[in-house]
Amino acid sequence: MTLPGTSLEGLRALVCGASRGIGRAAAEALATAGARVTGLARGRPQGALPFPLVAADLDDRPALARVVDRLLAEGGPFHVLVNNAGGPPAGPILEAGEQDFLAAFGRHVLASHHLVRSLLPGMREAGYGRIVNVVSTSVREPIPGLGVSNTIRGAMAAWAKTVSRELPPGVTINNVLPGYTDTERLSELREALARRTGQSPEQVQAGWLAPVPEGRLGRPAELGAVVAFLASPAAAFIRGASLPVDGGRLASV
Repeated sequence: MTLPGTSLEGLRALVCGASRGIGRAAAEALATAGARVTGLARGRPQGALPFPLVAADLDDRPALARVVDRLLAEGGPFHVLVNNAGGPPAGPILEAGEQDFLAAFGRHVLASHHLVRSLLPGMREAGYGRIVNVVSTSVREPIPGLGVSNTIRGAMAAWAKTVSRELPPGVTINNVLPGYTDTERLSELREALARRTGQSPEQVQAGWLAPVPEGRLGRPAELGAVVAFLASPAAAFIRGASLPVDGGRLASV
Protein backbone atom coordinates (compact mmCIF):
# COMPACT_ATOMS: atom_id res chain seq x y z
CA MET A 1 0.00 0.00 0.00
CA THR A 2 1.31 3.44 -0.94
CA LEU A 3 0.88 5.98 1.82
CA PRO A 4 -0.12 9.57 0.98
CA GLY A 5 2.76 12.01 1.10
CA THR A 6 3.32 15.61 2.10
CA SER A 7 4.31 17.04 -1.27
CA LEU A 8 2.19 19.95 -2.49
CA GLU A 9 3.56 19.95 -6.04
CA GLY A 10 0.98 21.17 -8.52
CA LEU A 11 -1.18 22.85 -5.85
CA ARG A 12 -1.88 26.55 -5.40
CA ALA A 13 -2.10 28.13 -1.93
CA LEU A 14 -3.43 31.43 -0.59
CA VAL A 15 -2.06 32.55 2.78
CA CYS A 16 -3.45 35.49 4.75
CA GLY A 17 -1.20 37.63 6.93
CA ALA A 18 1.83 36.31 5.08
CA SER A 19 4.19 39.25 5.59
CA ARG A 20 5.36 38.22 9.05
CA GLY A 21 5.03 35.82 11.97
CA ILE A 22 3.16 32.56 11.70
CA GLY A 23 1.54 33.54 8.39
CA ARG A 24 4.90 34.08 6.76
CA ALA A 25 6.27 30.86 8.23
CA ALA A 26 3.24 28.95 6.92
CA ALA A 27 3.64 30.42 3.45
CA GLU A 28 7.33 29.53 3.41
CA ALA A 29 6.61 25.96 4.54
CA LEU A 30 3.96 25.52 1.86
CA ALA A 31 6.34 26.85 -0.79
CA THR A 32 9.08 24.50 0.41
CA ALA A 33 6.62 21.60 0.06
CA GLY A 34 6.09 22.56 -3.59
CA ALA A 35 2.95 24.71 -3.56
CA ARG A 36 2.60 27.85 -5.65
CA VAL A 37 1.97 30.32 -2.87
CA THR A 38 0.36 33.74 -3.00
CA GLY A 39 0.44 35.76 0.19
CA LEU A 40 -2.01 38.43 1.31
CA ALA A 41 -0.99 41.16 3.75
CA ARG A 42 -1.56 44.77 4.67
CA GLY A 43 2.08 45.54 5.40
CA ARG A 44 5.33 45.01 3.57
CA PRO A 45 7.66 42.23 4.67
CA GLN A 46 11.15 42.63 6.07
CA GLY A 47 13.46 41.06 3.52
CA ALA A 48 12.75 39.03 0.41
CA LEU A 49 10.03 36.41 0.25
CA PRO A 50 10.01 33.18 -1.78
CA PHE A 51 6.44 33.91 -2.93
CA PRO A 52 4.51 36.91 -4.29
CA LEU A 53 2.75 39.13 -1.77
CA VAL A 54 -0.47 40.93 -2.69
CA ALA A 55 -1.83 43.90 -0.76
CA ALA A 56 -5.17 43.12 0.91
CA ASP A 57 -6.93 44.22 4.07
CA LEU A 58 -9.19 41.70 5.82
CA ASP A 59 -11.04 44.63 7.41
CA ASP A 60 -12.16 45.80 3.95
CA ARG A 61 -14.19 42.83 2.70
CA PRO A 62 -15.41 44.45 -0.58
CA ALA A 63 -11.81 45.24 -1.56
CA LEU A 64 -10.74 41.77 -0.45
CA ALA A 65 -13.38 40.25 -2.72
CA ARG A 66 -12.03 42.17 -5.70
CA VAL A 67 -8.47 41.03 -4.99
CA VAL A 68 -9.48 37.37 -4.68
CA ASP A 69 -11.64 37.48 -7.80
CA ARG A 70 -8.68 38.88 -9.73
CA LEU A 71 -6.31 36.21 -8.41
CA LEU A 72 -8.75 33.46 -9.39
CA ALA A 73 -9.25 34.92 -12.85
CA GLU A 74 -5.51 35.31 -13.46
CA GLY A 75 -4.16 32.10 -11.95
CA GLY A 76 -7.00 29.61 -11.58
CA PRO A 77 -8.28 27.91 -8.43
CA PHE A 78 -6.56 27.67 -5.09
CA HIS A 79 -6.29 24.26 -3.44
CA VAL A 80 -5.07 25.50 -0.04
CA LEU A 81 -6.32 28.42 2.06
CA VAL A 82 -4.65 29.56 5.27
CA ASN A 83 -6.83 31.92 7.30
CA ASN A 84 -4.57 33.96 9.53
CA ALA A 85 -5.00 37.47 10.95
CA GLY A 86 -3.58 39.65 13.67
CA GLY A 87 -5.42 39.36 16.94
CA PRO A 88 -7.38 42.10 18.72
CA PRO A 89 -5.67 44.41 21.22
CA ALA A 90 -5.08 43.07 24.71
CA GLY A 91 -7.28 44.07 27.62
CA PRO A 92 -9.96 42.87 30.06
CA ILE A 93 -13.19 41.87 28.36
CA LEU A 94 -15.29 44.24 30.48
CA GLU A 95 -13.31 47.19 29.14
CA ALA A 96 -14.12 46.26 25.52
CA GLY A 97 -16.82 48.12 23.63
CA GLU A 98 -19.21 46.86 20.99
CA GLN A 99 -17.02 48.10 18.15
CA ASP A 100 -14.05 46.12 19.48
CA PHE A 101 -16.01 42.89 19.09
CA LEU A 102 -17.48 43.84 15.73
CA ALA A 103 -14.10 44.74 14.23
CA ALA A 104 -12.50 41.50 15.43
CA PHE A 105 -15.43 39.37 14.28
CA GLY A 106 -15.23 40.92 10.84
CA ARG A 107 -11.47 40.47 10.48
CA HIS A 108 -11.49 36.85 11.58
CA VAL A 109 -14.83 35.12 11.05
CA LEU A 110 -16.39 37.15 8.25
CA ALA A 111 -13.21 37.46 6.19
CA SER A 112 -12.54 33.73 6.54
CA HIS A 113 -16.13 32.91 5.61
CA HIS A 114 -15.90 35.04 2.49
CA LEU A 115 -12.62 33.45 1.43
CA VAL A 116 -13.96 29.92 1.90
CA ARG A 117 -17.07 30.67 -0.15
CA SER A 118 -14.94 32.22 -2.91
CA LEU A 119 -12.38 29.43 -3.12
CA LEU A 120 -14.64 26.42 -2.48
CA PRO A 121 -15.96 26.04 -6.07
CA GLY A 122 -12.42 25.53 -7.37
CA MET A 123 -11.58 23.10 -4.57
CA ARG A 124 -14.74 21.14 -5.21
CA GLU A 125 -14.02 20.90 -8.93
CA ALA A 126 -10.44 19.80 -8.28
CA GLY A 127 -11.54 17.24 -5.69
CA TYR A 128 -8.88 18.63 -3.34
CA GLY A 129 -9.06 21.38 -0.77
CA ARG A 130 -7.37 22.20 2.51
CA ILE A 131 -8.48 25.08 4.71
CA VAL A 132 -6.27 25.72 7.73
CA ASN A 133 -7.14 28.37 10.30
CA VAL A 134 -4.48 29.79 12.59
CA VAL A 135 -6.43 30.42 15.79
CA SER A 136 -5.21 30.17 19.43
CA THR A 137 -5.06 27.85 22.42
CA SER A 138 -7.64 30.19 23.97
CA VAL A 139 -10.18 28.07 22.08
CA ARG A 140 -9.59 25.51 24.85
CA GLU A 141 -8.50 27.68 27.76
CA PRO A 142 -9.09 31.47 27.73
CA ILE A 143 -5.96 33.54 28.22
CA PRO A 144 -6.11 36.26 30.92
CA GLY A 145 -5.99 39.78 29.53
CA LEU A 146 -7.17 38.83 26.04
CA GLY A 147 -10.91 39.21 26.47
CA VAL A 148 -11.96 40.08 22.92
CA SER A 149 -9.46 37.65 21.40
CA ASN A 150 -10.70 34.77 23.57
CA THR A 151 -14.27 35.45 22.44
CA ILE A 152 -13.49 35.73 18.74
CA ARG A 153 -11.16 32.73 18.68
CA GLY A 154 -13.93 30.63 20.18
CA ALA A 155 -16.34 31.88 17.52
CA MET A 156 -13.79 31.02 14.84
CA ALA A 157 -13.46 27.45 16.11
CA ALA A 158 -17.23 26.99 16.24
CA TRP A 159 -17.55 28.37 12.70
CA ALA A 160 -14.85 26.01 11.42
CA LYS A 161 -16.42 22.96 13.07
CA THR A 162 -19.76 23.82 11.47
CA VAL A 163 -18.13 24.30 8.07
CA SER A 164 -16.36 20.94 8.40
CA ARG A 165 -19.74 19.16 8.35
CA GLU A 166 -20.79 20.84 5.10
CA LEU A 167 -17.67 20.59 2.96
CA PRO A 168 -17.61 17.92 0.21
CA PRO A 169 -15.35 14.86 0.40
CA GLY A 170 -11.75 15.75 -0.37
CA VAL A 171 -12.03 19.25 1.09
CA THR A 172 -11.15 19.65 4.77
CA ILE A 173 -10.93 22.42 7.33
CA ASN A 174 -8.86 22.33 10.51
CA ASN A 175 -7.52 24.72 13.15
CA VAL A 176 -3.97 25.14 14.39
CA LEU A 177 -3.87 26.45 17.96
CA PRO A 178 -0.54 28.21 18.57
CA GLY A 179 0.73 28.58 22.08
CA TYR A 180 3.08 31.41 23.02
CA THR A 181 5.08 31.84 19.82
CA ASP A 182 8.03 34.15 19.21
CA THR A 183 6.41 36.69 16.87
CA GLU A 184 6.07 40.47 16.67
CA ARG A 185 2.47 40.07 17.83
CA LEU A 186 3.62 38.34 21.02
CA SER A 187 6.19 41.06 21.65
CA GLU A 188 3.44 43.67 21.36
CA LEU A 189 1.24 41.74 23.81
CA ARG A 190 4.14 41.35 26.24
CA GLU A 191 4.78 45.09 26.26
CA ALA A 192 1.08 45.90 26.62
CA LEU A 193 0.64 43.53 29.55
CA ALA A 194 3.79 44.85 31.20
CA ARG A 195 2.42 48.39 31.08
CA ARG A 196 -0.97 47.27 32.36
CA THR A 197 0.30 45.15 35.26
CA GLY A 198 3.41 47.07 36.27
CA GLN A 199 5.60 44.03 35.66
CA SER A 200 8.67 43.98 33.47
CA PRO A 201 8.37 42.35 30.02
CA GLU A 202 10.70 39.62 31.30
CA GLN A 203 8.38 38.89 34.21
CA VAL A 204 5.39 38.72 31.88
CA GLN A 205 7.16 36.19 29.67
CA ALA A 206 8.31 34.15 32.65
CA GLY A 207 4.69 33.90 33.75
CA TRP A 208 3.69 32.69 30.31
CA LEU A 209 6.39 30.03 30.23
CA ALA A 210 5.87 28.73 33.76
CA PRO A 211 3.16 26.20 32.70
CA VAL A 212 4.90 25.24 29.41
CA PRO A 213 6.70 21.89 29.81
CA GLU A 214 9.01 22.67 26.88
CA GLY A 215 10.09 25.79 28.77
CA ARG A 216 10.38 28.12 25.77
CA LEU A 217 8.44 30.08 23.20
CA GLY A 218 7.37 28.34 20.03
CA ARG A 219 9.12 29.12 16.76
CA PRO A 220 7.05 30.34 13.80
CA ALA A 221 8.64 27.68 11.60
CA GLU A 222 7.28 24.97 13.91
CA LEU A 223 3.76 26.29 13.35
CA GLY A 224 4.39 26.60 9.62
CA ALA A 225 5.39 22.94 9.42
CA VAL A 226 2.10 21.87 11.03
CA VAL A 227 0.12 24.04 8.62
CA ALA A 228 1.95 22.46 5.68
CA PHE A 229 1.19 18.97 6.98
CA LEU A 230 -2.52 19.72 7.36
CA ALA A 231 -2.49 21.07 3.79
CA SER A 232 -0.97 17.86 2.43
CA PRO A 233 -2.47 14.62 1.10
CA ALA A 234 -1.21 12.89 4.25
CA ALA A 235 -3.79 14.81 6.31
CA ALA A 236 -6.76 13.80 4.15
CA PHE A 237 -8.67 12.12 7.01
CA ILE A 238 -8.27 14.98 9.49
CA ARG A 239 -11.36 17.19 9.42
CA GLY A 240 -12.81 19.66 11.90
CA ALA A 241 -9.92 19.24 14.33
CA SER A 242 -8.23 21.84 16.54
CA LEU A 243 -4.57 20.93 16.99
CA PRO A 244 -2.62 22.64 19.80
CA VAL A 245 1.00 23.48 18.99
CA ASP A 246 1.88 24.90 22.38
CA GLY A 247 4.78 23.02 23.98
CA GLY A 248 2.31 21.23 26.25
CA ARG A 249 0.89 24.36 27.90
CA LEU A 250 -2.77 23.32 27.78
CA ALA A 251 -3.83 21.46 30.87
CA SER A 252 -7.15 20.23 29.48
CA VAL A 253 -7.50 16.74 27.99
